[in-house]
Amino acid sequence: MQQPDNNTTYPYEPEFSVNKLFKDRWVDLKYVLSFKKSLFAVLIAGGLLGAVTAWLWTPSYTARLTFIIDESKSGGSSGISALAGQFGFNLDALGGASGVLAGDNVQELVKSHALIKATLLSSYDGTQTLADKYAAINKLNKKWLKYSRDGKIIRFPFNGKGNTRLQDSLLHEMTTLILNSDFGVTKKDKKLDFFEINTTMKDERLALLFCERILKQATDFFIKTKTQRVRTNVMRLQHRADSIGALLNRKTYSLSAANQSLLNLNPAYTTANAGVEVRERDKIVLTTVFTETIKNLESSKAMLSQETPTVQIVDEPELPLKKNRLKYSVSIIAGVILSFLLFGSFILITRSKQD
Repeated sequence: MQQPDNNTTYPYEPEFSVNKLFKDRWVDLKYVLSFKKSLFAVLIAGGLLGAVTAWLWTPSYTARLTFIIDESKSGGSSGISALAGQFGFNLDALGGASGVLAGDNVQELVKSHALIKATLLSSYDGTQTLADKYAAINKLNKKWLKYSRDGKIIRFPFNGKGNTRLQDSLLHEMTTLILNSDFGVTKKDKKLDFFEINTTMKDERLALLFCERILKQATDFFIKTKTQRVRTNVMRLQHRADSIGALLNRKTYSLSAANQSLLNLNPAYTTANAGVEVRERDKIVLTTVFTETIKNLESSKAMLSQETPTVQIVDEPELPLKKNRLKYSVSIIAGVILSFLLFGSFILITRSKQD
């Protein structure tokens, strides 16, 4: 085996020094500042470019809505949860909240794809949907022209009736864009049940309508899910009460006709009396059943009223909405800094090539 040569020389690697690093950067900075006239012209151009960018920047509008959910049947548990919340504990996950749609789950419900799509497919001005308007102001309709078979702008029908596979795919893309940049749901305080919806879009009316209608969609879904079992029971009892009531009316008229036929009847015919007694017995049974059904129906209606949560809007968006513009000062400063960095990088790279 060949022995290593002890006389072999290795490349020298200087030790890392923070002080030397700062000195080198200071030398680079002084070298860049030596090009005073060129640097001044570049900074002026960067500032002007920033000002033009702020002037051409499309403003956006933010709609803000605050709401609170009141669940009447969760009074006892919510009181315990509130008391525990003062000491930093959250009992909602341990069953302190009422139902799977209580507490922080409301935020996920409002941000669900199904509700956002349903909101986008609602009317904007009677001639187009919110999805059509959103695609237009964000220039998505022109971007999607390559997918159109007839070369026309893709439109979305109201309520999503008859959507094609392409329309569903584009609607999913819009939903993802909205969730990533234009829409958010927050809970101000974990101890309180106040929720805030913020919608930022490039069209003022679109932001307002989307913010209001997404809450309407979520409220309808929330109440329907919360009360579905009791509501089904009420509908069943109502149908039964209507059927028994109609049958009882027929029995009443039948009994009245039977009693009237006995007025001129020979007393020797006793079978006619038996028919009247049977009708009277049937009426009494139906009356009893009808009475109990009505009692159960009213009890179920009272339970439905207690189960139905109330979604109360505290602060709703009002026109004019908050206008978000790119400030000239921020844009100009950013343009100057960016132009300085680009100019300095170009000068230093050119110097290293010359060396």
